[in-house]
Amino acid sequence: MGLYKRQKVWWMSFVCNGKQFRKSTETKDKKLAQDIYSKVKGEIVSGKWFPEQVEQEKVFFKDVMARYLKQYSKPNKVQKTYIRDDGIWKNHFKDHFGEMTLDEITRKVVSDYKTKRQNNGAKPKTVNNELTLLHHVLKLAIQEWELFEGTNPVDGISKLKVNNLIERWMTFEEEENLLEHSLDWMKPILILGIETGMRQSELLNLKWSNVNLFQKTITILEQKNKDKSILPLTDKAMEILKARAKVRSIHNDHVFFNQNGNKIDARDLLRAFYSACRNAKIKNLRWHDATRHTFASRACQGGVDLYTLAKLGRWKSLQMVQRYAHHNTASLMAGINVLNEQRKSITNLSQSKEKGVTACAVTP
Repeated sequence: MGLYKRQKVWWMSFVCNGKQFRKSTETKDKKLAQDIYSKVKGEIVSGKWFPEQVEQEKVFFKDVMARYLKQYSKPNKVQKTYIRDDGIWKNHFKDHFGEMTLDEITRKVVSDYKTKRQNNGAKPKTVNNELTLLHHVLKLAIQEWELFEGTNPVDGISKLKVNNLIERWMTFEEEENLLEHSLDWMKPILILGIETGMRQSELLNLKWSNVNLFQKTITILEQKNKDKSILPLTDKAMEILKARAKVRSIHNDHVFFNQNGNKIDARDLLRAFYSACRNAKIKNLRWHDATRHTFASRACQGGVDLYTLAKLGRWKSLQMVQRYAHHNTASLMAGINVLNEQRKSITNLSQSKEKGVTACAVTP
């Protein structure tokens, strides 16, 4: 409660009969606004102030979204996520919610938005991410910024069912084929991604100050939760980094850089990647599939347990890494062979005991 400024004009926020109200003082002078506010408080105490005197402030969603992007998303989220939030606003929210006031955004309005996005072909995970963003924007507006009274209209809106089973990763034959059709500058980035499971942004942001060739490790500063992880390197990853060390840029500390000596742009990397996929006639493969999913799937197929894989890939829970646990017939057969060996051991032991008993029975 108290005074707050909105578009250079001072507004009052106060409670009367258990209900919160907001009213403009219609002045830019803080001292005068304070006097008006004190007068209203006095009228409330004496019972001379009535709710019908209030002209409620109309808060538009577009203004709230602008504040969210500037005051929360940009300073608190990684650049990639901030750009995503801004894109959701410009490409989707603006058309549906842009001219609405907060009190006009009802549960039905949110449900209509969800249905519209589904009908337009948006994937369930995409729609759920957009609903999560909308919920957070309105939560801040209601609970923290106190721009609106009431419940969050996104509460109670069911999320769409998402199939989290990731089925696509690269075979060794596909890897060889893709590398044959890749540009020379892209090959080491792709290989290091396959060997380490590093995310695209982590690869492009990798600096020599985070590489320890003597200990064969990379230190990764997690973007999402600000943690620090030390990642051991395979022999193949070491080959790549030792080769890169011979051509270090004098302009910056990045391991991978473009012809100008600057950090490689993610869009340039993806253009080169999808061009290589087309030339190699490899379909339905994303960068994330080719690197992170391939790393996890091969580790599981090679017998790495999920707990170790979660540590290597820096997943925060076994549930998150479970979807990468693809198994081919050979890896499943390894599990069956364990059961076969157990059965053989028990059978052999039983036969040995039987022979021993028979031998004892015929001995004079």
